[in-house]
Amino acid sequence: MKQAYDDTRQHILDTGYRMMAAKGFTSVGLNELLQTAGVPKGSFYHYFKSKEQYGQALLEDYFRNYVSELEQIFSNPAISGRERLMRYWQNWHDRYSYDITSNQCEALECLVVKLSAEVADLSEGMRLTLRDGTSQIIERLTRCIEQGKKDNSLTVADAQQTAAALYQLWLGGSLLNKLHRDGTALAQSMIATRAILSID
Repeated sequence: MKQAYDDTRQHILDTGYRMMAAKGFTSVGLNELLQTAGVPKGSFYHYFKSKEQYGQALLEDYFRNYVSELEQIFSNPAISGRERLMRYWQNWHDRYSYDITSNQCEALECLVVKLSAEVADLSEGMRLTLRDGTSQIIERLTRCIEQGKKDNSLTVADAQQTAAALYQLWLGGSLLNKLHRDGTALAQSMIATRAILSID
């Protein structure tokens, strides 16, 4: 019975992620979400008290999966801290760059970029979930940079400050990428990242 609970709840979260990554939080109505998921309204309220609580759960699930991916990227002992870090940024670049051939951005894009400005003033709970999730990401980036300092592949002065600056750089680049839709902003983020990390 517990498995069925988890599966239905996860199905609603997965469906919402696909829809809200494309349309935003407020643009997706509850009826539209439930119709797409094929779940009755009563079942939704069994798992979530409100759409806002659902939004928090959606973000928590997103960050849990994202941080798990980070752990995999950053735990490879066969490569240096610098290589691990640059693989992360390269993956970000490749995943969220504008696809000129299809004339659209990556469908399953970063929820931090998509929802931060929209929900920060709309929901305190969702704002705090976004804040805590991004802090977890910066913490993992900091650890990776510290590993790079230990193995002498990186020479930055302050790992935490560098991690925060780079994450902010890529969030900003991703937002500009949504506006310009030509890949230039993320290409510039990569150039700036290499300069900050003193990589030729």
